[in-house]
Amino acid sequence: MAATTGARLYDLTAARASRAVLQGYSTSFGLGTRLLGPRARTDIEAVYALVRIADEIVDTRGGDDAGPMLDELEQQVARALTSGWSTNLVVHAFARTARRVGIGPAEIDPFFASMRMDLTVRVHDQESYERYVHGSAEVVGLMCLAVFLNADRRPGEPVRRAPADVADGARALGAAFQKVNFLRDLGEDHDGLGRSYFPGVTPQDLDQPTLDRLLAEIDGDVARARAAMPGLPRRARVAVGATLGLYDRLAAELAVTPPAELLARRVRVGTPAKVAVLARSVLTEARGRPAPLPAGERTPPPARPTTRVRA
Repeated sequence: MAATTGARLYDLTAARASRAVLQGYSTSFGLGTRLLGPRARTDIEAVYALVRIADEIVDTRGGDDAGPMLDELEQQVARALTSGWSTNLVVHAFARTARRVGIGPAEIDPFFASMRMDLTVRVHDQESYERYVHGSAEVVGLMCLAVFLNADRRPGEPVRRAPADVADGARALGAAFQKVNFLRDLGEDHDGLGRSYFPGVTPQDLDQPTLDRLLAEIDGDVARARAAMPGLPRRARVAVGATLGLYDRLAAELAVTPPAELLARRVRVGTPAKVAVLARSVLTEARGRPAPLPAGERTPPPARPTTRVRA
């Protein structure tokens, strides 16, 4: 009995550690997870925490020892996937989730490969850009999809796999949010980290036509993600709908922010607006039709006339 209690306490402590990482780093993601069931929420927190730690190794720590640190983290994950145990609490929580929902090398290997690219690749061409987005974002979308489909899976039950169109939507959702971050952090990534993710685009190249083109690319990803939403479980559909609603708000702000200003400040959606978007997503799902904007919510700013197609 004591051994079982001890193992359960360790699992709970690992889960709390992952939740603390998410709460410390992301208001938007944290709000979105509250729309999920308890098990799915805990699993998504575990995925987020591992991704965040890897990102901090290459972005915040950096330096000559970042590569060995990333290698060690990857090795810890591999060992924990086999044993179900790690002395690293975040890795332990991730491995428990991954083993239950079916996350494996197909998602984990490209992720670490992309993180490693941040240590060596400073300017991306189209091929390396697509490879980086796949490993750093699309596979994270697939990890989240595995959670949505299998959070309540019981021992002995087969892992549920998504149809191709739903998996494509999950990849597109991850890509969209990664590209939004590239755009919001364009100046900081270039000046602070020496990186340019968008092929052929540096802060000096960001004019209005280029901004419109990048936003149109992101809108295409969002359209694919929206098309796949009916294939998600109900609570996951609410959470994904909320994150897409936050994207709409952010995209509207980006569309009317002059490129020079975009480079000088990080465009954000305020917390009250985020909460309103989440509430609207819940109402939309409950009613089965678009819900009116909650009272007091600021409508998105009018889009500057462009040829950009909105999703």
